[in-house]
Amino acid sequence: MTLKAQAAGVSLAGSLATALALLSAPASAAAPAMDKCYGVSLKAQNDCAAGAGTSCAGTSKVDYDARAWKYVAKGTCETITTPKGMGSLTPKS
Repeated sequence: MTLKAQAAGVSLAGSLATALALLSAPASAAAPAMDKCYGVSLKAQNDCAAGAGTSCAGTSKVDYDARAWKYVAKGTCETITTPKGMGSLTPKS
């Protein structure tokens, strides 16, 4: 095997190792931290907790339900303005 062929093989092996490492990394390592933000989801677009008569994700019956939450980037919830007020880190009554 020539030196050029060996170098190409090492380069290819390194690229493959890098690709495999990226694929096996947990998704949360690349995802930003998230907060549960109440009162900001549109009807049927909540991530969970929508109160009586609902089971969970996608079951809110009204826009901006104060008891339904949606994941948002950490630190942004209380800056979100809706027609019914601001987002909240706790359920509204």
